Amino acid sequence: MCGDMGEEDEVEGALVGRFLMNARSLIAQGARRAPGGDPVTAGLDRAFLEALEHSLRDVAGASDADRYRLMSLQSVVFARLAGLCAAHASLHDDPLRRTIDALMHGYAEAEAIEPDHGHDHDHDDGHDHGHDHEHGHDHGHGHHHHGRGRHHH
Repeated sequence: MCGDMGEEDEVEGALVGRFLMNARSLIAQGARRAPGGDPVTAGLDRAFLEALEHSLRDVAGASDADRYRLMSLQSVVFARLAGLCAAHASLHDDPLRRTIDALMHGYAEAEAIEPDHGHDHDHDDGHDHGHDHEHGHDHGHGHHHHGRGRHHH
């Protein structure tokens, strides 16, 4: 039984470490991106990065005993916020679908984030790195995709 707790702590520590690495990578990549383009998209990108920075600070600053629990429950808080925002959007915009698409995209993207090495990568790799989909919106994630180009619909 004691060995199980040690293994669980090890797995939780690895998950927190991966989250911290991915968050730092996305923040660094976002900081290097030149501002411009659509002001709404730029604002959404900034909001994403600011929320991620806040999340990173909270998790990194938590005690070892609380770090995993805090990290794992933040998704519930952000889902609640997403639901609140979606509830105030026109049904014509299909806010639930947009929210679920963005949630699934973020979940899949976590597997594809490359560690930040202080420079942008050549994105001319044959994938579509944009956010526009056939239902005509931009998720406003504020980051590039590496690897998986799939979006769940």
